[in-house]
Amino acid sequence: MTEQRLRSPSLVQLAADAIRRMILAGELAEGERLIEERLTEQLGISRPPLREALRVLEQEGLIVTRPRRGSMVATLTDQDVFEILTLRTALERLAIELGVPVRFPDRLKDAQEALAEMEHCADAEDRGSLVQAGYRFHASLIALAGHRRLEEAYASVQQQLLLCMARNLYAREHFYEDLHEHVGRHRTLLELVEAGDPAAVLAELAVHGERSFSDLQSNAGNRSARDL
Repeated sequence: MTEQRLRSPSLVQLAADAIRRMILAGELAEGERLIEERLTEQLGISRPPLREALRVLEQEGLIVTRPRRGSMVATLTDQDVFEILTLRTALERLAIELGVPVRFPDRLKDAQEALAEMEHCADAEDRGSLVQAGYRFHASLIALAGHRRLEEAYASVQQQLLLCMARNLYAREHFYEDLHEHVGRHRTLLELVEAGDPAAVLAELAVHGERSFSDLQSNAGNRSARDL
């Protein structure tokens, strides 16, 4: 295999996709050091494309690289999570207020497709892809408003939201619900959106699994943070 082939964008992207899924599935824990020898063997690639893939993930904010310490999975403090989730709550509330009832039914297609992908991922127990599909589902709710700047604001914290969603999925699966129940909460939310009652949607969002981050109250001024 030539050096040019090793550095092909498709190979780098495949490696980045695989590592991203491992992070979001919790197979690589927050703060865990990424061992290049282990990853090259696991992914069946050499170091050049692996290092390029790690740079991609560093730019996304999913990993951090420090001199003489190498790369490790990014971590979020409880305060980080509190700030990210309260920001998301505010953005989603605005989107629902502007976008429900849905005036253009075609805008529901992305949410329906994302939910179907979530169901497929739950069946396959593919947790990393389930987290990504969950983000697409929530981003599709933002898009209902037809508000470009609102969508851009939501997209600006995408990777941080993915890390929060990964932590949330892990907590909920271990303490509250299985993967299909996780998907079921999102199905209920979409049904309320389709019914066109913004008050009901906002009420469901307000209790959309708040137990996962209840411990944030003690670390964020006893303020309540909603989960995903």
